[in-house]
Amino acid sequence: MSNEVALNQLVSSGIVAVVRKVDPNKVYHVVQAFVDGGVSSIEITMESEGAVRVIRELKERYGDTVLVGAGTVLNKDQAREAIDAGSDFVFAPTLDKETIEYTRSQGVIMIPGVFTPTEIYQAYQWGANMVKVFPATVVGPQFFKDVNGPLGHIPKMPTGGINLDNLGDFLRAGAVAAGIGGSLVNKAMIDQEDWQGLKELAREYVDKVAEVRSEK
Repeated sequence: MSNEVALNQLVSSGIVAVVRKVDPNKVYHVVQAFVDGGVSSIEITMESEGAVRVIRELKERYGDTVLVGAGTVLNKDQAREAIDAGSDFVFAPTLDKETIEYTRSQGVIMIPGVFTPTEIYQAYQWGANMVKVFPATVVGPQFFKDVNGPLGHIPKMPTGGINLDNLGDFLRAGAVAAGIGGSLVNKAMIDQEDWQGLKELAREYVDKVAEVRSEK
């Protein structure tokens, strides 16, 4: 799959589910619920138990029908592990040139974490496909609207504190997609093994994206 096709798939549902430290015995049920709810991209954070194995097994299970990648990648070595496991993309919470350049050299989508206009521009100059504004709720939707004036050619997605109440505001302000963690990867539902509830919650997020996009 080319990077262009993968990027289009990543933003198609507008949602990247950030799966962090989920019980390994339940993670596959969680991911299936999100996929059934219409989420097209799944991020497994590298500090999760068995993250590399989970990424590999999810890619074997879903192939190109679902993008599966690694999150909280802090350095080149972690990026290598994730890519060797078949990651379609690499997310980082920070901006590290070596990690960006290595990931791109492997033909894998790289989305580093940024927080300022300078970091957004620098990340793109170093080869990032997209940037992750993190933590997004600290700057808010207005940041996206303002920064898209001079830097509108750089795709941006918010992560950190995004929920059903503020998702629409970020998308209307120019975000191309959003990384959704705890508000989607609902701990209570997972503890109760409420997979149908998770599926319906995922569908609410996907429908919210579609609703906002239809306004344009």
